[in-house]
Amino acid sequence: MQIPIILQTTGLLILSNVFMTFAWYGHLKSLSNKAWWVAAIISWGIALFEYLLQVPANRIGYTTYSLAQLKILQEALTLIVFVPFAMLYMGQPFKLDYVWAGLCLVGAVYFIFRN
Repeated sequence: MQIPIILQTTGLLILSNVFMTFAWYGHLKSLSNKAWWVAAIISWGIALFEYLLQVPANRIGYTTYSLAQLKILQEALTLIVFVPFAMLYMGQPFKLDYVWAGLCLVGAVYFIFRN
């Protein structure tokens, strides 16, 4: 059974976003006592796994979806990954602005994927 392109692309982009979010922001918590260059090297190592997932996700997705559709999908998934990360890992409080931003991205997804 073939997994639909949208599920392959979305799944890989979600996993990619998890690595990206930790590479970009995880060091603020876990490496705050280290030199910036140590955090940068570790972040680059984490980002490698992000790219190993993101590149095939976009290559698979581009067989069916436009570049703009892939970008908007990526942005929506980024927020879906970032909010739990910010709250659960970084200990940030929930903000209603997350909901409003999410609704804006739902609108963006709607407009970019409509016929």
